[in-house]
Amino acid sequence: MSVIESAARLVLLEELEDLKAKILDQHLRAGQKASGRTGESMHVEATEYEGTLYGRSAFGVLETGRRPGKAPAGFQAIIRQWMTDKGIKATPIPYKTDRPHKYTPQERGDMSLSFLIARKIKNDGTRLFRQGGRADIYSNVIPGTKTRIMQRIVRLLQVEITNIKLNNVEV
Repeated sequence: MSVIESAARLVLLEELEDLKAKILDQHLRAGQKASGRTGESMHVEATEYEGTLYGRSAFGVLETGRRPGKAPAGFQAIIRQWMTDKGIKATPIPYKTDRPHKYTPQERGDMSLSFLIARKIKNDGTRLFRQGGRADIYSNVIPGTKTRIMQRIVRLLQVEITNIKLNNVEV
């Protein structure tokens, strides 16, 4: 790997790590963090020719929200986990009999609320989707990152061309 290729890889790594930090910051400031899995899923890979910032498959919904429609298997359980991660508790549902029950009144309330939330999302989409989404999690920082990468790579090439000319090698 040449010096310029190493420098190009370094540019990609630095800029993509900076992009990752900005996205995470905006994600947190928007109050979207629940479990932290979205942030943990983000990682950067770069070679001297290309770089990629990876995130979990549902990353796009940070800006668009989830549209209505078919939900994944176990969607109500996913919503219950989200409620736990966010610290959301439903009103306990008391028992109407004295017989033993499988779930506590709090668990019954949480299951009922998670069912209602899951049904609302399946039928109408998330609130973010219904409000038209947002463009301040990643869409607003990607163009600047692309511009900085191009500028820095062009500067590297200019230096390399200047070095070639200084060494009396025809271009």
